[in-house]
Amino acid sequence: MMALVGNWNYPTSIRFGAGRIKELPDACKAVGLRRPLLVTDPGLAKLTMISDAMVGLRKAGLEVALFSEVKPNPVASNVEAGIRVLRAGKHDGVIAWGGGSGLDSAKAIAFMAGQTRPMWDFEDIGDWWTRANPAGILPTIAVPTTAGTGSETGRASVITDEATHTKKVIFHPRMMPSIVIADPELTVGLPPKLTAGTGMDAFIHCFEAYCAPGYHPYAEGIAVEGMRLVKENLARAVKDGRDLEARGHMLAASQMGSTAFQKGLGAIHSLSHPVGAVLDTHHGLTNAVAMPYVVKFNRIAIEDKIVRLARWLDLRNPTFDGFMQWTLDLRREIGIPHTLAELGVKVEHLDKFAEMAAADPTAGGNPIKAGVPEMRTMYEAAVNGRL
Repeated sequence: MMALVGNWNYPTSIRFGAGRIKELPDACKAVGLRRPLLVTDPGLAKLTMISDAMVGLRKAGLEVALFSEVKPNPVASNVEAGIRVLRAGKHDGVIAWGGGSGLDSAKAIAFMAGQTRPMWDFEDIGDWWTRANPAGILPTIAVPTTAGTGSETGRASVITDEATHTKKVIFHPRMMPSIVIADPELTVGLPPKLTAGTGMDAFIHCFEAYCAPGYHPYAEGIAVEGMRLVKENLARAVKDGRDLEARGHMLAASQMGSTAFQKGLGAIHSLSHPVGAVLDTHHGLTNAVAMPYVVKFNRIAIEDKIVRLARWLDLRNPTFDGFMQWTLDLRREIGIPHTLAELGVKVEHLDKFAEMAAADPTAGGNPIKAGVPEMRTMYEAAVNGRL
């Protein structure tokens, strides 16, 4: 019974449904925002969804400004630039709008708004989060436009340290957005390639949470349902980007993944983070490529759970091998590359990447302990396509 111990926390207020973006001004007022800073990425900043939102906020009497200097894999300088804009405009909170890059940057800006210590002092290590001044954290409203990272229901941001080319997780319980507006209509314009990559990210968040060691039945239950939603809807959303039902289910699955992975992630993310930090690859796509090689490595520890999962997912062959084949077939159907070499990873990268992966905070959640040699073995398999 001593193993049945856990610290559990579940997400925030979510306004889910098509057309609910019209409630953004009301959501701002509900959390006391009068001068919000809308943070997004440069591509979204050019779209009418942003200009329409700005007009609607101003008509409601809110003094909103826009910040969009955010890279696809956000870096510390993006956060620092956003903080300067926020402070100069005397903004009282942040609207985080976009995929993982926009959401993570925005949450970090709101978190760091009133801090005096450097951002890396709040990395997700031990109790470092207690170093923060809670009074200096501004409220955030999140508006996701992809169904992948689920950052809108997460208590952390992944930011790249440009000096070391490493991705770091900045964590604080109050980084959780106060309100999420989850409107699947905002995801309709996402291209098939990004729909595939972000959708696989949602699946892998659920999958790694499900497989991570530890006792957290809430997380596992949510993860299983999230994976079922991805199984039934991701290929539909990739094939027909205007399938609003599939888009809605994928958006929910994304939020379920980030809710579940407080239980832990694993070596899929450990392998992916160095590749994204150094080669600037898309995070979800990199996860999707790495997944089968990590699943095979972990087989001895997770096979019983995978068989159970295969039954829940109603796979035709409810075995470990059947699950592996289903994931490979899904990747092929939605256009995911088979090897990391196709993303630019070369043999000469592997020694450094293996060191970075072993030191990544997600490595501790892997079902089988994986140090530098094990990470390199998985990288070699993923580069060569060896299963």
